[in-house]
Amino acid sequence: AKNLRVLDISYNVIRDMNPISQCLNLQELYIAQNKIKSIRGIGQLTQLRKVDLGANRIRFMEEEELSGLINLEELWLGKNKIEHIGGISKLTKLRRLDVQSNRLTSIENLEGQVDTLEELYLAHNGIDVEGAKCPTGLALPFKQLNTIDMSRNRLTDTSPFAHLTSLNELWISGNDIKTFDDVEYIRSLVELDGVYLEYNPVASDFEYRKKLVEIVPNLTQIDATMVGGIGQHGYLTGGGSGDNLLERMRQMQDQVIQKAAAETEASGSKEDE
Repeated sequence: AKNLRVLDISYNVIRDMNPISQCLNLQELYIAQNKIKSIRGIGQLTQLRKVDLGANRIRFMEEEELSGLINLEELWLGKNKIEHIGGISKLTKLRRLDVQSNRLTSIENLEGQVDTLEELYLAHNGIDVEGAKCPTGLALPFKQLNTIDMSRNRLTDTSPFAHLTSLNELWISGNDIKTFDDVEYIRSLVELDGVYLEYNPVASDFEYRKKLVEIVPNLTQIDATMVGGIGQHGYLTGGGSGDNLLERMRQMQDQVIQKAAAETEASGSKEDE
């Protein structure tokens, strides 16, 4: 056990984590899809960098155990029964936090991750705008946060994200965002590269993509389709100015002409032979 660095015992019927406490040099632990009800037995494993406890029966994020994981960079707790984020104030190296498909109604207790958190996955919970704006949650001035997944929650506007200027990806599909006034808050996110807003009422607007690009001109992807690129059915998608679109069409035309010329030249060479 002293030399063990990676342990994967996922997809079993494990109920007790205490035996893992003997693996003092463990760096990665995968124990998803078991029958664990509480986080016990890992508090002394200070070398851990990644822990996956997804799809268990965990209800609480116990600070007594988690606070000892001072080198932890990734914590995956999706598909449990957790009602509150907590116990991670000492995890000052945490870069990825996943608490998807739990019972959260608010985002809180993230003060210890203001300088390090890069990715936050909270899809399939019950978080509304007020719950997302908790002073110890998204209201904090995160410096590295580039990806947020809050799909399938209860958001009615994008105001909780307005100050998160480091965001590159924002996934908020399947909420209850109705108008473009509710989307307007993300206009300040100049680094935003991709946004998922499908399955919100606002996405049914005829000019949905065009209006989104007007709010966030730097977008390169809306939902699953590139902006101003080739869509999944081979058509040019909306977005960008008319001049840019014409230029892209000219480039495509030039490429087709060049390809045809090359094929003609190759065919002529064969005939000469």
